[in-house]
Parts: sequence; structure tokens; C-alpha cells
Amino acid sequence: MTRDFMLPDLGEGLTESELVAWHVAVGELVELNQPIAEVETAKAIVQLPSPFAGVISELYVEPGTTVTVGSRLVAFDLDGPVDDVAESVADVEAKPARNAVLVGYGPPVEGGARPRRKRASTPPPAGVAPAGPPPEQVSLETPRSTPPVRKLAADLGVDLALVSGTGDGGTITRADVLAATSTVTESSTSVSAGPVASAVRSAPETVAAAAPSRPAKSGERETRTPVKGVRKATAEAMVRSAFTAPHATEFLTIDVTASSELLAQLRESRAFAGQRITMLSLVAKALLVAVERTPSVNTRWDDAAAEIVQYNYVNLGIAVATPRGLMVPNIRDADGLSLVDLAAGLTNLAETARAGETSPEALTGGTISITNIGVFGIDAGTPILNPGEAAILAMGAVRRTPWEYKGDIALRDVMTLSLSFDHRLVDGEQGSRFLADIGAILTSPGMTLTMV
Repeated sequence: MTRDFMLPDLGEGLTESELVAWHVAVGELVELNQPIAEVETAKAIVQLPSPFAGVISELYVEPGTTVTVGSRLVAFDLDGPVDDVAESVADVEAKPARNAVLVGYGPPVEGGARPRRKRASTPPPAGVAPAGPPPEQVSLETPRSTPPVRKLAADLGVDLALVSGTGDGGTITRADVLAATSTVTESSTSVSAGPVASAVRSAPETVAAAAPSRPAKSGERETRTPVKGVRKATAEAMVRSAFTAPHATEFLTIDVTASSELLAQLRESRAFAGQRITMLSLVAKALLVAVERTPSVNTRWDDAAAEIVQYNYVNLGIAVATPRGLMVPNIRDADGLSLVDLAAGLTNLAETARAGETSPEALTGGTISITNIGVFGIDAGTPILNPGEAAILAMGAVRRTPWEYKGDIALRDVMTLSLSFDHRLVDGEQGSRFLADIGAILTSPGMTLTMV
């Protein structure tokens, strides 16, 4: 019996997804709930589990294709009758788990471990010798790696099954993939490049051309890249924000030497040993304190209801540059966190986003945001509001600069803050007071005691 599996509703209000990669092949035997593919929505990369136990008979979609909800993805050959659980798959709305893995079409696999995939034995055509060792001698289990690493490997033609991971628990990292590629490039003139080189399916000269030290000129004068996924969603959101909310931006340059000294003290303190507290952590904490004194910056404009919605909590969004584009995941109820917990949340948020593992729910519901343009060496800018939010703060680079200090000139740590706000929700006086409060806290962290 043959059954088709359609792209399910991912529960995000989205109507399409891009197929990033298949984890299975035609003729492969799969188990119930075994991850069979990765798809990319406008919010995250998620895995699709198999709704059936059977043999893959056909893959309808090629990686890189955008598929609408309800379209056919894959066909299964089922040995026996479909059970009640599998029969109801079409009626089940798939909900992303917190780890962005869509598991839940059927009962969980006992023990929670991913089963080893086995390829059905298919005899070669008459007169053709089998290529490689028998199937039972080849492990087809997908090595541990993140979606961006798997995509990089696919782009460079690297077979992850033949690459040794140097990350935690043997996880294959981006550096491992690039190392495998460079090994092949360096040994392309030899007859046998060794086991690492054999991890690359493409010819050595093709791999070398895929990652040159500088772009090589070709006959083409232009390169066109389809706008989709995160890039498409970000572009639409920024246009909607820029042409819907009347933006106003203010700048404040401050002496943050006292904050720099506080960071140094915290790093030397036993109470904060092992904690990664950065200038972003202090800026975030200062913003959260200042929000309580100027709550209008933590609101949204409900055009349909003709109302201003005041949030009595803060879901703090942090803009993160990732290989997939700009993302703004948020820390829920950040206003209730201590400095240590806030710093840990910021670290986890950034690492998860760059690894492509941010859950869809973490990308919605933000109430106010911060973008750290200082990490790129930029001093100031005019950030665009995250749609649905009233304010966004940009923190610039901390620079050692001659500065007036106690009636004299001294070298001090100086930083510029840029605040953009929706002028429908925040008056100039309110925006100025909010920005001044953040500046006062960072200039003299002890000022926090006067504000809480």
C-alpha cells in the first residue's frame, strides 16, 4: 500500500516552507517519527518526522524548493494496514516543539533515541558490479551536526558521514567541514587524497572553486539570489515597519568607564565566577530598569481596535546576525531576571540563533528590542523598529576616547546609544527621558538604586 505525506500546517500562520534537505532516500526503510527532512520557514529550521513506518518510494520535491502547505512531499510503501494513528495524520495540526523539531504525528519512539536508518536491499542490474561494500557494512546514520553545518556541507559537497567531529560529544562543526574541504584542495594533485578527502563527493577542482580566497571573475556580470526564508520575512517586516510606524531617532554619547570597571570587578568576584557578563548584559539591565520609569516605550499600537496596548511585562528582543539572515528572538519576562540570569539568557539566545535552532515561538511576542551594532565597530545608527514594538535601542562600539572628566581631559570608555521609537506611542519627552535614564545607569551604575 502506498501513502503520500503532505507538508503539514506548521502552526505559525505560514502557508509555505522551503525544503532544505532530505535525511532519507528512495528505497530506504524508515521508522515512525524518524526525522526525514528539514524545512525552513520564515522563522526557523525545523525537522519533519515520518508519519509512517515503511519504505520511501518517491521524493516529490528537490532541496531548495518552496512548498505550499498541503503539497505532496514524499510517498511511502507500507507493508501492512495503516494503523489508527497514521490514518489520523492528515487531521493533526503539527506543532513545533521548543527545540524546533516537529515530532508528534504518532506515539514517541520508545527510549527516545533516533533509530538507525537502513536501506532496503536492491540488487544491481545484470552485468553491473555493486559499487562499494555491501549495505550492511555502511553506516547511514546522520552524524551529529547543526542545520547550518549540514547546509554548508551540502553546498561544498562534503559527506558528513566521513568527517570526524571535534565539537562537544563528537558534534561536527563548521570548522570541521571547512577543514575537510581544504584538505581535499591541498591534495588535489595526488592520486589518493586519503579518507578525509574522500568525504567530498565533488571533484577537487570543483570544491576549490566553491570557496576561493577571493571571488573569481566569470563570464556572468550579475548573480541573482532568490529572496525567501528569513531574508524575505525580514524584508517584508522592515518595509511594513518603516512605512507604518512614524520613526523618530535620538542619540546619546556617554562615558561608560564606570560600567567597564564594574564588568572587571564582576569577573574577578567569586560570586560571578564562570558567568559571562558583558556590556550588552549591562545595557539590557539598564533598559529594563528604565522601562519601569517610562512604560510607554513598552507598548504597541492596535490599529484595528484603535487602542494602545500596554505590556505589563518585558519580552526583550535581541537582534542577532545569523547565516540565514537577521533574527530577533526574545527573552520572555526579562524584567524578572537577575543580572546573572539575564546574561545567561543572552548567551543562550545568541548561540541558539546562530546554530539555526531557535524555536518559532522565541521569534514572536517581543515587546522592545536591542541591537548591538558595536560588535561591528559601528558607533551609531538609526535602527528600524521590530514590527509591533514601540522602541528599539542600538548600542555602539565602546571606544577609548579623550573625554572631559572632573574638569580635565582624560582617556575614557565612551559609547553612543541610538533610540528609535514609534512617535504615535512615545512622545519626544518620553523617549528622551528613557534614553537619559539608560545613559545615567551606564555612566554611574550606582544610579540604579535611585530608580528602583
